Amino acid sequence: QVQLVESGGGLVQAGGSLRLSCATSGRTFITTHMGWFRQAPGTEREFVAAIRWTGTSTYYADSVKDRFAISRDIAKNTVNLQMNSLKPEDTAVYYCAGGVRTTGQEVLLATGYDYWGQGTQVTVSS
Repeated sequence: QVQLVESGGGLVQAGGSLRLSCATSGRTFITTHMGWFRQAPGTEREFVAAIRWTGTSTYYADSVKDRFAISRDIAKNTVNLQMNSLKPEDTAVYYCAGGVRTTGQEVLLATGYDYWGQGTQVTVSS
């Protein structure tokens, strides 16, 4: 099993920044990809960003490209999401996810991940 715990959410004004962190524990060595997804009320969970544990590849949704940056710290077993130039439409619950055999387009899909954190709320005021 893999345990994921998100932190770093909060309330920020438009144009501001937040840094989310996902602490991983358990059998993290079985995961190949780590991702961040978000879900606003009344909407489906959507892909935000992902990274291979090797760090060789990163993936971003078009809506966050050039504003968000995903990174991983192998020594600390954490995956981080730096969010800059935040917009009110970024408001959502953000989830960290771990994928065991995530390949190809599965990186962009919630169904491509096996483990999920409890989520952290991000609210961007206008």
